[in-house]
Amino acid sequence: MTITTTTASVAERAAAIRAGAQRIRLNALHMGEVQGQGYVGQALGAADVLAAVYLDQLRYRADDPHWEDRDRFLLSTGHYAIALYAALAEAGVISREELDTYGSDDSRLPMSGMASYTPGMEISGGSLGHGLTVAVGMALGLRHRGSDSRVFNFLSDGELNEGSTWEAAMSAASHRLGNLTAIVDMNALQADGPTAGVLAIEPAEEKWAAFGWNTQRVDGNDPDAVLAAFDAIADRDPVGAPQVILCDVTVGKGVPLLEQREKNHFMRIDEDEWAVCRAQLIAGYEETSR
Repeated sequence: MTITTTTASVAERAAAIRAGAQRIRLNALHMGEVQGQGYVGQALGAADVLAAVYLDQLRYRADDPHWEDRDRFLLSTGHYAIALYAALAEAGVISREELDTYGSDDSRLPMSGMASYTPGMEISGGSLGHGLTVAVGMALGLRHRGSDSRVFNFLSDGELNEGSTWEAAMSAASHRLGNLTAIVDMNALQADGPTAGVLAIEPAEEKWAAFGWNTQRVDGNDPDAVLAAFDAIADRDPVGAPQVILCDVTVGKGVPLLEQREKNHFMRIDEDEWAVCRAQLIAGYEETSR
């Protein structure tokens, strides 16, 4: 279950998300150091959103990942697996000790997400543009079964280049899947360079709205803004319009060394830089927490 209780104030919930995001970032740096490389920047950028999902929004049982009444969180961006593992450790679904095995032979934590290996991983992502399609089918199936479980689909801004994403968006609106929420990681970066230079996606908010979705756009690295966005859809109509939250984030957030790195889609980080990354992350968090 999420840690938030009905008696917690908004300020208390936001503080819990902020602290959880810091631990998620530290988990991600730890896993990155195990391999010396990886999609660390994406994990740092997505940490606030994932903390809000797992510590405030998602209904789940840490000791029973297949619990029938759980909410479903689908990671369409399979290469963000390091970010999800970091969040699953914070949520208690996997142990922090298991993070030491990240990317190793026979590990349950491969570098690209595999549902058959990892507890709490609902789909095997990675072929971008497929996640929202699966989420639509899952949301439809839950409705037909009379379930009140929700489906959250995390996708990247680069997936807005995929036609299958927009087919799924049109289907979700047509079927009035109010039990579906899409979360778009708007980090403005793809493997081939800045998203705007590969294939322009703006105005993204207006496009989702035109497809019939209730649309919000927030600073995805601001826990208060992310929390407010989720609260705004808390009383959604389960047979109403689907929801999308576009989250503008910074790759490498919290670690200036990585935020400023020119090539930061897939990062190779020198052995002596990991301690610098951790020190910068801790110093920045302590400064903002005063």
